[in-house]
Amino acid sequence: MILALDVGNTNTVLGCMDDDKIHFTAHFATDRTKTSDEYAILVQSLFMVKRCTFSKIEGGIISSVVPELSEVLKEAIEKVTGKSSLIVGSGLKTGLNILIDNPAQLGSDLVVDAIAAYAEYPKPTLIFDMGTATTLSVLDAKGKYIGGMIMPGVRLATEALSRETAQLPHISLEAPKKITGTNTVDCMKSGAIFGNAAMLDGVIDRIEEELGQPATVVATGGFAHHIVPYCRRRITFDRDLTLKGLYIIYKKNIK
Repeated sequence: MILALDVGNTNTVLGCMDDDKIHFTAHFATDRTKTSDEYAILVQSLFMVKRCTFSKIEGGIISSVVPELSEVLKEAIEKVTGKSSLIVGSGLKTGLNILIDNPAQLGSDLVVDAIAAYAEYPKPTLIFDMGTATTLSVLDAKGKYIGGMIMPGVRLATEALSRETAQLPHISLEAPKKITGTNTVDCMKSGAIFGNAAMLDGVIDRIEEELGQPATVVATGGFAHHIVPYCRRRITFDRDLTLKGLYIIYKKNIK
């Protein structure tokens, strides 16, 4: 059994898994100020809450878009499990053929998502990861990573709207009863939910036109479940896509 960490700008997902299944997942806020000792206490507490022991952990793997936390979390995992962790980045084997201008610029989270999608879904594949940013990764018919998009995330955009305007409030992310809002809050909710759903639908149309063929579409990330149900295009919501990718990469790189 391995321990996997997907470190995002806002939240971190911890997963404990083996060949058969993901035994549990847990979410906590990404905090750049925490020390390895503080994260070790947090991880230990999560294992207690999930009624899981460290004795079966054989190793760990970390994907992080917050570089300064990679070593901190690696130390934390070693303190509580006694096992070392891999960090997704240069030097690790992934098997992904990356065709963008500078492959070194591709975020580790996008690499991990693409690895999981390549293994599990028909090609070509479009992968939306909806977190602080909404990212799109495109795998062509041969499974090669040919590029993508980076867009403001749902929560990031709505918070910026509230912060930068004098009369718009902070809102929760739930769909209003109809698309045409009749008050300020419902108008903002409609823009956040239906606006982003329409954006995903439109992007899929344009990418498929560029590819010249239909594609399998997968969505993951903390905000995907808010948006995907309101899309008109068929999109598979895979909550654990990143954890699956981390497990595949871990297996590729251990003896």
